[in-house]
Amino acid sequence: MAESGSLPTGFSELEVLAVGTVLLVEALTGLCLNSLTILSFCKTPELRTPTHLLVLSLALADTGISLNALVAATSSLLRVSRRRWPYGSEGCQALGFQGFLTALGSICSSAAIAWGHYHHYCTRSQLAWNTAVSLVICVWLSSAFWAALPLLGWGHYDYEPLGTCCTLDYSRGDRNFTSFLLTMAFFNFFLPLFITLTSYRFMEQKLRKTGHLQVNTTVPARTLLFGWGPYAVLYLSATVTDVSAISPKLQMVPALIAKTVPTINAINYALGREVVHRGIWQCLSPQRSELDRAQ
Repeated sequence: MAESGSLPTGFSELEVLAVGTVLLVEALTGLCLNSLTILSFCKTPELRTPTHLLVLSLALADTGISLNALVAATSSLLRVSRRRWPYGSEGCQALGFQGFLTALGSICSSAAIAWGHYHHYCTRSQLAWNTAVSLVICVWLSSAFWAALPLLGWGHYDYEPLGTCCTLDYSRGDRNFTSFLLTMAFFNFFLPLFITLTSYRFMEQKLRKTGHLQVNTTVPARTLLFGWGPYAVLYLSATVTDVSAISPKLQMVPALIAKTVPTINAINYALGREVVHRGIWQCLSPQRSELDRAQ
């Protein structure tokens, strides 16, 4: 459908351009903020800690989501001029895999950070390097495993309603789709969300007893619910009803919301911390940082 010579069903040319513009803004913002996070980690010795390794994993995943959004934004502009998906069916499968891999990496990295914070504040001990590395490896191996399954026949990647990006094909209500989606949703959305909620809840209780509640314990879980909850609702509704009854514009809303997650995560986990601010300042002003160290 997306490779035909007409605009996608339910969208005008102006609407395609509008969605493409929104995606472009989301992509560039997420890329800039997460690139600063990655650069500060690589250039600043103070940030090379096990806890910040988990944040680096999240920044890498969110950079991948932003790159996926950039491809979708470019495709939106090309759809207006060429009236077709520019990368072919193989490009759709590759983009679907990349987008799903980085989305799962972002969700699971957020859960790993939540557990890392719980470990730090509740045990009063630093996260060990071998634990942090093991967590990161598990996050990406698990994400790659689930993202590869649609390529192997369990699940399927297809065009989103706008025809400018590819994701899980939720229009198929067959047993193959339903079994994959329910299993994937449990292990890659509800389980990470449960880990995030319980980790911060226990941490909040511990810190309240000591009178040192200095960490925002609600934003991470709310980010997961806000960013990925609409996708979960859409996918789960597709297992019990015909999604063709939902307008194509409404089906695009979860994708647009999810593309804001890299920006929110960068502000919440990295750019909102003073040590990262110093790291970014050192990266952007190397001469000034050398003078500060000399003094």
